[in-house]
Amino acid sequence: MQSKKLSGSKPGLPSQKFLDIAEIREDTVIMKDGTLRAVLLVSSVNFALKSADEQNAIVQAYMQFLNGLDFPIQVVIQSRKMNIDKYMNQLAENEKTLTNDLLKKQIHDYRDFVKQLVQLGEIMQKRFFVVVPLNPANDKQKGFFQRLTEIFSPSLAIHLSAERFKKQKFDLGLRVSQISSGLSSMSLSAVQLDTQSLIELFYTVYNPELQETQRLIDVSELQLEDS
Repeated sequence: MQSKKLSGSKPGLPSQKFLDIAEIREDTVIMKDGTLRAVLLVSSVNFALKSADEQNAIVQAYMQFLNGLDFPIQVVIQSRKMNIDKYMNQLAENEKTLTNDLLKKQIHDYRDFVKQLVQLGEIMQKRFFVVVPLNPANDKQKGFFQRLTEIFSPSLAIHLSAERFKKQKFDLGLRVSQISSGLSSMSLSAVQLDTQSLIELFYTVYNPELQETQRLIDVSELQLEDS
C-alpha cells in the first residue's frame, strides 16, 4: 500500500514488496501464501491489584481458554512512547482562554507537573493484540515449487483465496468468536480491527517515526501497488 500524498516524484520500492502481506480486505489480512489473519485489540486488567481469589479465577480461566484451543494464536504487546504534545498544546490553549486567574494558575501548575513527570521517565502506552490465523487444509498439500511460485507471484495466491474467500472468512469468524468468548471469561473485552484500523496498525509498526509527522490518510484514498 502506498499513499498518493506520501509518494514523491521518484518513489522507491513500497514496503509492501518486503512484507508477507498480500492484501487487507474486509477486516481480514490475506498473506502471500493464501492464509488469513484476523487481529483483535484486547483490553487489560491489573492483575496485581486483584485479590488472591480473583487472581486464581483469572489463572484458571486462562488455562481453560488455552486448553480449549485447537489452533495456534499469537499474542502481541505493542509498547510505544506516548506523545502528549497535542494534549499539552490543548492545555495551553485552554489557559489562554480562561479569565479566572485561579483556574489559569492551576492549569499552568498542572502543565509544569506533567512536563516534570515526562522528564523523569518516558511514559509508555501499551496495546494488546491477539492474532487469529486460518490456514486452509489444502494449503498443507502444497508442494515446495508451488509455494515458491506463490512467493514470487503473490497474485496467484490472492486469486486462489478470492475464490474461497467467503467460506474462509466465515471459518475465521468462528475462530474470532471463540477467542472473544474465551477472553470474556477473564473479564477481557476484545474487538476485531477493521480494514482501516489494520492498515493504520501496520503503518505505525513499520513507520514508527514517520507516523508522528505524516498521518495515514483514509483507506479509500490509498492505492494498492500492482503485483
